[in-house]
Amino acid sequence: MIVRIMGEGQVKLDDAHFIELNKLDDELLREMESGDEEGFRRTLGALLGAVRRMGTPLPDDALEPSELILPAPGASLAEVREMLSDGGLIPG
Repeated sequence: MIVRIMGEGQVKLDDAHFIELNKLDDELLREMESGDEEGFRRTLGALLGAVRRMGTPLPDDALEPSELILPAPGASLAEVREMLSDGGLIPG
């Protein structure tokens, strides 16, 4: 699976990690729905950290189709809500 972190690049992950990432994504969505900015920041950091830790970065010039697109580390809750309202970047 190829994951893009906006503003950073792409990472290749084994599909076996999808379950762990999906749990963090579900938690992130709950925090977004409740407006929990602090929880959102914490969970986004954990999600991005997990992708970086478990994955292998692709070269900067690689342009593989991304199966999952994650917001940049500094993205606000409002910015991510806007991304999702435009059809969604993070598959559910």
